Amino acid sequence: MLGLMQNQPLLISGLIQHAERHHGDAEIVSRRVEGDLHRSSWAQVARRSRQVAHALDATNLLFSDRVATLAWNGYRHLELYFGVSGSGRVLHTINPRLHPDQIAWIANHAEDQVLCFDLTFLPLVQAVHARCPQIRRYVALCEPDKLPRDSGVPNLVSYEDWIGGQPTTYDWPTFDENSASSMCYTSGTTGNPKAALYSHRSTTLHAYAAALPDVMALSARDAVLPVVPMFHVNAWGIPYSAALTGCKLVFPGPAMDGKSIYELIEAEKVSYAAGVPTVWQMLLGHMKPNNLRFSTLKRTVIGGSACPPAMITAFNDDYGVEVLHAWGMTEMSPLGTLCTLKNRHLELPPEEKMKIRLKQGRAIYGVDMKIVSDDGQELPWDGKTYGNLYVKGPWIVREYFKGEGGDPLVDGWFPTGDVATIDAEGYMQITDRSKDVIKSGGEWISSIDVENIAVAHPAVAMAACIGMKHPKWDERPVVAVVKKPGAQVTREELLKFYEGKTAKWQIPDDVIFVDAIPLGATGKMLKTRLREQLKDYKLPNS
Repeated sequence: MLGLMQNQPLLISGLIQHAERHHGDAEIVSRRVEGDLHRSSWAQVARRSRQVAHALDATNLLFSDRVATLAWNGYRHLELYFGVSGSGRVLHTINPRLHPDQIAWIANHAEDQVLCFDLTFLPLVQAVHARCPQIRRYVALCEPDKLPRDSGVPNLVSYEDWIGGQPTTYDWPTFDENSASSMCYTSGTTGNPKAALYSHRSTTLHAYAAALPDVMALSARDAVLPVVPMFHVNAWGIPYSAALTGCKLVFPGPAMDGKSIYELIEAEKVSYAAGVPTVWQMLLGHMKPNNLRFSTLKRTVIGGSACPPAMITAFNDDYGVEVLHAWGMTEMSPLGTLCTLKNRHLELPPEEKMKIRLKQGRAIYGVDMKIVSDDGQELPWDGKTYGNLYVKGPWIVREYFKGEGGDPLVDGWFPTGDVATIDAEGYMQITDRSKDVIKSGGEWISSIDVENIAVAHPAVAMAACIGMKHPKWDERPVVAVVKKPGAQVTREELLKFYEGKTAKWQIPDDVIFVDAIPLGATGKMLKTRLREQLKDYKLPNS
């Protein structure tokens, strides 16, 4: 016997309709490429997203045709989020930090038909358009008078001209909620990038779950600053959760430096922010020497890579901002866990609370997880046993676009490539990527733990730990360190700093001072490239 409820598909168009009807006056503030601040609202975004849908119809795009973006966080990008997917096409956000060869390959593999881009990325478009013959229309996200002349890009139009003459009414189509809504390519796999293809159902369910009180806890009372890019896993789904809850959105555009982010937080009374540790490192680096404080910011979600304890302490103790440690990946839409305290933790001493906050947190509703040994045996949740982390759920990838890489699942579970522990209360802690874990004398050493201790030193700006071959122990850890400007610390001082903070055998064998640590397109440390740079390095006493 079936239930007697109405059968309405979960579609992204429903999110923007809700935002317009119930939160139409909530602000959307964007710092534009031009440098000015633009003010819009959910009602205006909804109206202009309908014009986007008409413009795509006029371009004769078919259902499920791909529309690509190379764009910063801003109101026009937000309009594309809803206009493209709501009309039944697939939004393909491309990471502009990738090499032009990769961008051309990705655009061709996705079979993009339209490419919308901020003018910042015109040189990228000029570099790839000749290699992307299937793209029929290029749209510069600008006013008509800003459209560059003699750009060399074919079929180029300004966004405002493209949508400006279109009607503002549009009947959003109804279709299967399992239809594709957006796609994101991941570089975290072997070989060529592979695309996670999200559905309307998975995206809507993720938006619901992400907004829950023990996850991002978004509401109409929040002013949210997504510093995490909209070209990176749909800004962790925040645009969709924001439409669902009707909160104010504040977009930083291309200005990602500490000074610009701080000024935007203060001017727009931001209460909630989300981004990767490198961005917050720049923000804190601007605030401390200038003796600045936050007047409205209360919470920040930090993900993308492990958040150093020193950063959590700085936000919490120095500035009164709660840090919510998060974990996920492109294949997970992306949220899998978020770290919030349970009621019984509230009275714990600060040092005990910190031990919990350093973990990536509990699985949010919709995500199941387990840790397994190399031979596939499920391991205990005791907070000590390391295992390969597997996940499953309604917004976790089943396979990659076009079947690239074959079937990634193991008995219905997706292997994340992370090594983790899970404690008895369900708090998960990433100890390493499986490819980065250091195996020394039959024991595992977490490179993340080694890095966190280094970054806690006042002279250290960034640290990356890798394993180096050792004739006796198989591998031993070394830590590459970038000093803060003007700071001084010696190898011996930093190694001594580890004493008492970790087991003696987990202390790195050496410290290598470098000018910079290579970063990937999403701001993560590229340890593969670091290993290449240090291929001729020899461990002391090895």
